[in-house]
Amino acid sequence: MARHPVRAELCIPIVLSLSKGSSRTGLLCALAFAAAATLAPTAYAAQRTPADTPRGRPVEAVLAPSELPPPEPRQFRAAWVATVANIDWPSRPGLPAGDQQAEASAILDRARSLGLNALVLQIRPAGDALYASRLEPWSEYLSGTQGQAPQPWWDPLAFWVREAHRRGLQLHAWFNPFRARHHLAKSPLAPPHLALRAPASVKRYGDLLWMDPGDAVARAHTLAVVEDVLRRYDIDGVHIDDYFYPYPLQQDGAEVAFPDAEAWRRYAAGGGTLTLAQWRRRHVDTLVQALHQRVRRTKPTVLLGISPFGLGRPDRRPAGITGFSQYDKLYADVERWLEEGWLDYLAPQLYWPIATEGRPFVPLLQYWMRANVRQRHLWPGLFTSSVRGAPEAPGVAASAASAASAASAASSVSVAATAASAAASQALPASAPGEAAAPAGPVRIVQPWPAREVLDQLALLDRNAGGRGSTSGLGGPSGHIHFSISALMQDRDGLATQLQRGAYAVPALVPATPWLDKRAPPPPVLLRRVDAVSITPGRGEAAAQFAVWRRIDGRWRFAVQPAHERSVAREQADVIVVAAVDRHGNVSHRQAVRWPR
Repeated sequence: MARHPVRAELCIPIVLSLSKGSSRTGLLCALAFAAAATLAPTAYAAQRTPADTPRGRPVEAVLAPSELPPPEPRQFRAAWVATVANIDWPSRPGLPAGDQQAEASAILDRARSLGLNALVLQIRPAGDALYASRLEPWSEYLSGTQGQAPQPWWDPLAFWVREAHRRGLQLHAWFNPFRARHHLAKSPLAPPHLALRAPASVKRYGDLLWMDPGDAVARAHTLAVVEDVLRRYDIDGVHIDDYFYPYPLQQDGAEVAFPDAEAWRRYAAGGGTLTLAQWRRRHVDTLVQALHQRVRRTKPTVLLGISPFGLGRPDRRPAGITGFSQYDKLYADVERWLEEGWLDYLAPQLYWPIATEGRPFVPLLQYWMRANVRQRHLWPGLFTSSVRGAPEAPGVAASAASAASAASAASSVSVAATAASAAASQALPASAPGEAAAPAGPVRIVQPWPAREVLDQLALLDRNAGGRGSTSGLGGPSGHIHFSISALMQDRDGLATQLQRGAYAVPALVPATPWLDKRAPPPPVLLRRVDAVSITPGRGEAAAQFAVWRRIDGRWRFAVQPAHERSVAREQADVIVVAAVDRHGNVSHRQAVRWPR
């Protein structure tokens, strides 16, 4: 039986006459009217709602195609916040809890006002914790004494997570996977440090203590620490740095061996066929794969990021690339991790000026783009701390004392560069994000950079975004991470000011992660008021942020605001468009309101 549409507006007079005993046709028409309104309430409301309704509607129902706002900008803009040796936060150990919180708030406020959308906070510098933990002792960088809780008691990680989200920022928790004691540590180890509970799993290496990557107990402990944080804190990312096996130390012109040869010989005597280097790489691979699985199983919404040394495998490098091999010295097969998809983002530390001989910026960037065959996020690390030249802004967390501490941390670790003598004549970048290491031989201080160097690096990242410049066309950079926040807090050489006026002038959403989640959240419900738009979240998945477009004098202006902010100021706009954004960066259908002329 064919279906014939019934025009609801023709039914209205018949419906009204039903109470007076109208015809069967009128009854059928009324029923059809009711069914149409029930089955298609949205479409019916769109037909019947006046153009100047105060309620929001789909943007396509408010604006012509030529008037629609542009897509939301996307870019991961982050900075590391290093706590080891009090490089960034807190400015010194032993501060009262209120001062520590004030410094953290200043960093968070600066990040938001600058246009960053994420921070990477170091919470486990060396088998210790900058949060309340039953597995590891309180860090000495909080109180001055390992194992001593901050006074009055508070949980720094809970504070950072809460306050970051309140400002619309992501908070990634940065773990050092194997370091057990930093060479600048001052206080004795305290329970329940792993070196006290399982001393056979921790090796002494020069002035360091190191959890042996080949020891199953050490690996299981690191995994348990990460899982504990995942279960108790609402973090957005798990982040590990480049400290797998330690950077090789030098003594009397020779490389100091890591003390695991006896364990490898036992392995070989038992029939094992891997070389020492292969055996070590297998241990690191085991940790990375298990960490990926643990994050997915415990909290699938959380990203896993790794920030390795910036030079790839020697046998795969482009011609002319020389220097330290993390594949041979740290036993990190980063290229394999990309191929296997064991991470969500890679932040290779590209810590050299653009035109550095043997380590040119663009060829290194494009190397990692080609290696990124699964098109995971590529967010290179930039050595922003090399910028010098401006007085500190008042009230920043990084004091002169912390800057001196950072310089000490940056210059006092000696690592082997490579067998090539040419590499030993040039300074290497940080051995963890910002903990700069010098090559074999005399310590060399990297020459200070002007702010222009970082700005030019950002421009090169933008030019290569989306795979441009790569022969494979895959895996281009969609963001970056500054080491570290202190350089931006202090506006060195005017860098922060220039970023606010230029590269960060328009806010950006964090890129979406479709391999984890590609479902859009429900659209918000908008209500136009005199000078603002009120937002009611849609039913279903909670929004993390709202993307906002205002049309003022015919031009669109984009903004991002945290989900708890439920009002959008008009600011002379004639149209406001709002979309919900979930934690993975997925955006809902856009809703719009328009003020009558």
